[in-house]
Amino acid sequence: MSLPHKNICIHGHFYQPPRENPWLEAVEVQDSAYPHHDWNARITAECYGPNAFARILDGDGYITDIVRNYEYISFNFGPTLLSWMERHAPETYERIIDADRRGVKRFGGHGSAIAQVYNHMIMPLASERDKRTQVEWGVRDFAYRFGRDPEGMWLAETAADTATLEALAEFGLKFTILSPYQAQAVLPPDARCDKPENWVDVDGGRIDPRRPYLFRLPSGRSIALFFYDGPVSQGVAFGDLLSSGDAFAHRLLGLFSEPGGEEPAGSELVHIATDGETYGHHHPSGEMALSYCVNYIQSNELARFTVYGEFLENMPPDHEVLLNEPSSWSCAHGVERWRGNCGCNSGMKPGWSQSWRAPLREALDWLSSELGALYEEHTAPLLRNPWAARDAYGRVIINRTEGTLNAFLHAQARTELVEEERIQVLRALEMQRYAMLMYTSCGWFFDEISGIETVQIMQYAARAIQLARELSGYDLESEFVAKLVEAPSNIRRLRNGQGVYDDAVKPATVTLERVGSHYAVSSLFESYEDQARIACFQISNEDYEYHEAGKHRLAVGQARVHSTITEESKRVRFAVLHLGDHNIIGGVSPVSRAGRSARLQRLIQESFLENNIPGTILLIDQAFGRNSYLLWDLFRDEQRKVLEQLLTMTYREVGISYRRLFQTNYSILQALKTARMPIPEALATPVRHVLNSDLRRVFSCDGPIDLQELSNAVTEFHRWPFEPDPDTISNAIAAKLTAMMRDLERNPQNDPILENLVHVYEILKPLELEIALHEQQNIYFAIAWRIGPERFVREPEHRRRRVALLGEYLKVRVPFITAE
Repeated sequence: MSLPHKNICIHGHFYQPPRENPWLEAVEVQDSAYPHHDWNARITAECYGPNAFARILDGDGYITDIVRNYEYISFNFGPTLLSWMERHAPETYERIIDADRRGVKRFGGHGSAIAQVYNHMIMPLASERDKRTQVEWGVRDFAYRFGRDPEGMWLAETAADTATLEALAEFGLKFTILSPYQAQAVLPPDARCDKPENWVDVDGGRIDPRRPYLFRLPSGRSIALFFYDGPVSQGVAFGDLLSSGDAFAHRLLGLFSEPGGEEPAGSELVHIATDGETYGHHHPSGEMALSYCVNYIQSNELARFTVYGEFLENMPPDHEVLLNEPSSWSCAHGVERWRGNCGCNSGMKPGWSQSWRAPLREALDWLSSELGALYEEHTAPLLRNPWAARDAYGRVIINRTEGTLNAFLHAQARTELVEEERIQVLRALEMQRYAMLMYTSCGWFFDEISGIETVQIMQYAARAIQLARELSGYDLESEFVAKLVEAPSNIRRLRNGQGVYDDAVKPATVTLERVGSHYAVSSLFESYEDQARIACFQISNEDYEYHEAGKHRLAVGQARVHSTITEESKRVRFAVLHLGDHNIIGGVSPVSRAGRSARLQRLIQESFLENNIPGTILLIDQAFGRNSYLLWDLFRDEQRKVLEQLLTMTYREVGISYRRLFQTNYSILQALKTARMPIPEALATPVRHVLNSDLRRVFSCDGPIDLQELSNAVTEFHRWPFEPDPDTISNAIAAKLTAMMRDLERNPQNDPILENLVHVYEILKPLELEIALHEQQNIYFAIAWRIGPERFVREPEHRRRRVALLGEYLKVRVPFITAE
């Protein structure tokens, strides 16, 4: 199809750095993301989810439509982020995938999504092998998720040079998107490229962004480059353009050429590119400004929304371009931000130096070289082509099933591998995976070497070093850490990279024995099946005995710990003693002589059952020596869960005390209120606690809400000059109401649930709580349109009235939902 003159493309780069603990393959709790579990979860709630369910509002602030923003824009998602989202935010994930399917229909066979280099590596600084693997894994991941081959690929930080663009073109990718400041010169159509005077200087962001450009490669291939509009992209990302969807729309429309002016021949493309998190995370409600902008332009037929693939098919480039090489969108000095103290930083820590960046890069480059040599040495006898196997290993990472792994090994191995050879090959390949993950760009982006992003890539390096040790017996850690000494920290206590490594990386290291200890200690607080899963480890219970004596608890046994990633296993024996509170003593060690293990376990149990606690402790110490573990050795999430269990009794006792104070002093509290005197803090704290506890308890029930109990709790709150705690109360209410809405979604004719929901919202209204309604509104909207106008008019009057009332409370207006 031919395109009109005015075309708009809005690109969102949706990305989070890999956050998984490299030993557990799971994202652990991150306190800075509270009230969410981690930053992936928080940004999903603030951005990725809202853009999958974006609101269109009327003049009264009511929702009139819920749309997939992704369907109308161009976007890329980091493969590691989509992998997390597939497991932890499946509804949002599926709407993103579906938006691309819809985009294929909307944009003449060209989907909304483009690919991304796998783990956001700065490609001009990557080795040729890493460039290839990054592109191949990104392409494979895209095809696995979106069911088609990508046409374009996003480069981390838009960092580009000729070698990087060659890697993209080699895999058949047709285009990428760059900053206007990355363009150096342009060659007009039909002008000879060998005459310097024909090239027009566009340095300093002066390139016309309204057309694609051709970049010729030394191989004879070429690739199309789109240079986004810089000022408007800046205004969206860092200015106030998203404060008004109307202003956003008119700013985009103002970029088209005036009739009769100098303009590209044929169709024009107005396009911007920003971090996708701009729409909702960096700018709250930014996704609503985006959806309004798209709806306003489309409904008024002011321009047509398109994507890069469609525009490129209809308007192939007739201008050539030269680049400033290497260059990126977030460093004015090329790519120095990721290898030097160039002055680019967050601006949040004036006076801090980034002189740690170069030594960190040098240490990782040295490590990468060493790991590459070990990889070749130990896989060459087993694999037909070790580096081709690494490229192909992306299929396994993307879809870790036994069938995928077996097919991969069958295709890549010289002969059928025995168990130990399989383990060696998988260790080597995982070592190479972490050798690339340790180059994730965010490790250098911010201000301090002890920041969570930099610690993350250092943990990837530590995991690669551990795998190298297991693969070859060669220990690279001491020399690597020695190189980190040259990377100074801005925090005096840490001094340098070695201090950061010792403080935040070394303690995070996990071995099979530590997994066994986690299993043993946590088994005191939760029951496991004989076959249990802990992170990426399978635990097989071979022998387990549990005893209680007063407040003391003892677990002794034996288990097999198996990694589902490298297939290595170890049988461990353990004994753990809980002395009450947080006091735990225990030990774990590899199984050696079965008879000796059984005898020691029997002696420990006998001593415990005789209530000889000092003797039990001594026997555990004799049996396990230095291989002892405490509560603090639990993985972070389980540690939090156990501590919460241990605090339950304390919470209960505090609650009883506070309630007694409240009830005992109720009369004097009323007298203070009548006299308009402030309640002393010593009494205010118990009152707040009781009021919030009573309200929270109402919403902790199974089934429908007790309306009388809720009414009493709300009435009591109104008697006192306190507000409900916004975090604990609002979250509890939102979770319960969402669960009830999901019950209603399963059965929209369930009148008791519908009636209960309407009354709950009605009773809560006087509290004026800030309740997260997002999911409830999504469900209501889906229910309403599933019922449809024809069926709705046939519903009983009482049901129509309640559905309409529920919509009022949720601030959702569907045209055919009325109480009449």
